[in-house]
Amino acid sequence: MKQLSVLLLLLCAGQVWAESEKLGSPGYEKWKKECSSCHVAYPPHMLSSENWQELMGRLDRHFNSNAMLDAKDNRHILDFLKRFAGSGERYSSASLRISDTPWFVREHRVISEKEWKLPAVKTRSNCSACHGKVVLGD
Repeated sequence: MKQLSVLLLLLCAGQVWAESEKLGSPGYEKWKKECSSCHVAYPPHMLSSENWQELMGRLDRHFNSNAMLDAKDNRHILDFLKRFAGSGERYSSASLRISDTPWFVREHRVISEKEWKLPAVKTRSNCSACHGKVVLGD
């Protein structure tokens, strides 16, 4: 029992350290401010490093919008996103849409097409419709 308690304590401490490292990253505040000005600031681990690179490289046509940033802000945000990006094919999407990643599809497989079309949901990118605290970083 004592070993289990120590293991749980170490796991919690590791999670706190990882989150504090993100907060201290130079691009964190810029990412939070810039990305959440139009939509939820999607957490970096939801796409691969390569996907973030491509997405940030074409902000002039960001899903039918112009989301261009100055070069310095773009670099800080991209560095932050790449540093904490998801790894492996499950976080990669040819469309650059998080909702097309194998991870997202698997996690949401129990949701019917009818539920996705509810007026309160409307789209797969509306995370806060079901995950209310997502705007708070949950």
